Amino acid sequence: MQTVYLETTVIGHIAGRLHPVASILARQQTTREWWLTARDRYRLFISDLVTAECGDGDSHAARERLEVIDGIDALQTTDIAKGLANLLIASHAVPPTEPRDALHIALAATNGIDYLATWNFKHIMNPATQHLIDDVCRNAGISSATICTPEQLLVTYGDS
Repeated sequence: MQTVYLETTVIGHIAGRLHPVASILARQQTTREWWLTARDRYRLFISDLVTAECGDGDSHAARERLEVIDGIDALQTTDIAKGLANLLIASHAVPPTEPRDALHIALAATNGIDYLATWNFKHIMNPATQHLIDDVCRNAGISSATICTPEQLLVTYGDS
């Protein structure tokens, strides 16, 4: 069974009320459709970082997000993951202002995860920096996870 690391934006699209902006609403609906069978098709992982981010903010919303991730195996932040995250930042693959995004990428890579699911197009799933992420991981002797959206996982699975 292939593995998927759930970055926090995915959890945010599953939990909570529907967004009034049509493009975000479409992402939420697609994510929720994928979520219906995701646990049957993939081995899912989060991290201690995802748990912390899900617990931030409004207590009601945080409770909903934490309920979504309940029972999902959590990866722990290791020195190896921190080191790779620092390399991602030093190599300009991720901006220095976004250490958590670098750590999400590093956690998926250092744990041999197949896919990193995200809706973060700015710093994680950015076509302008994807090659840098792959290069940094490869130069560190680590295979990077394929970074994708839940929609891509839904389509990929449906076509197989």
